[in-house]
Amino acid sequence: MRYYSVVNLQSMKALTFGLTLVRHGETQYNKEGLLQGQAIDSPLSEIGLQQAKAAGCYLKDVKFSNVFVSDMLRAQQTAETLMKHNSSCSGLQMVRDPLLKEKSFGIAEGRPVQEMREMAKAAGQSFPDFTPPNGETQEQVKERVKEFLEKILQQIGAEHWRDGGEDETSLSAPPETSPVEGKADDGVRGVPVHALVVTHGAYMCVAVRYFVEELQCSVPPGSDKAHMFSLSPNTGVCRFILTVRKEDDRFKLSGIRCVFVHRGDHVKQ
Repeated sequence: MRYYSVVNLQSMKALTFGLTLVRHGETQYNKEGLLQGQAIDSPLSEIGLQQAKAAGCYLKDVKFSNVFVSDMLRAQQTAETLMKHNSSCSGLQMVRDPLLKEKSFGIAEGRPVQEMREMAKAAGQSFPDFTPPNGETQEQVKERVKEFLEKILQQIGAEHWRDGGEDETSLSAPPETSPVEGKADDGVRGVPVHALVVTHGAYMCVAVRYFVEELQCSVPPGSDKAHMFSLSPNTGVCRFILTVRKEDDRFKLSGIRCVFVHRGDHVKQ
């Protein structure tokens, strides 16, 4: 018979939870190829409302324990529609967080995306990495991503960690992950803790790149990084599985895995 000290038992415990990122539905600015960023707080278009409803129907039976949303109108309208159609969201509070705002495009906001591409070319820079005057750099957006991730690790850990409870597993024997079958609950079947995050296209690009390049997120077999780091379609869905351990009353990320990125079949249908 083997005995463990309390410290060792604590270090072997972990909390596994799902993180599903959804881009907001289409706005008139999206339709016309214009940059919105932060200064333009436009509502969803009729098509955007239909997309949000389609995404809500697609995710209707997926269980969520937490909902976080950008404090911008297009994201909030999308989140409200998703929650209205989801069977597990009726008792949940939607947490609005400015850390989830879209990237600021400075003086380029309200202008055609093509115009910003030309500004980048004139400056001798690639389009995604270019920062218009008064805009946010990729690094500044990444800092917001990091701050948000740290915030939800602490909140979800505090809310869902249970000593000896069902949410904990041994780090040396991670739970069996359900296969990816093209279903709405891929990766989160049997995972009781699952956060829904509704945010924006450029923000999601930065988040996915940060997860993969800096957090060493494992990716699905055959993944193409050009696709992974591309812009998600309106109401596109990305899902990750995170494992957290507890150290001195703080929760720290110990593993992250990508289930899928930019899934938008619900819109095509």
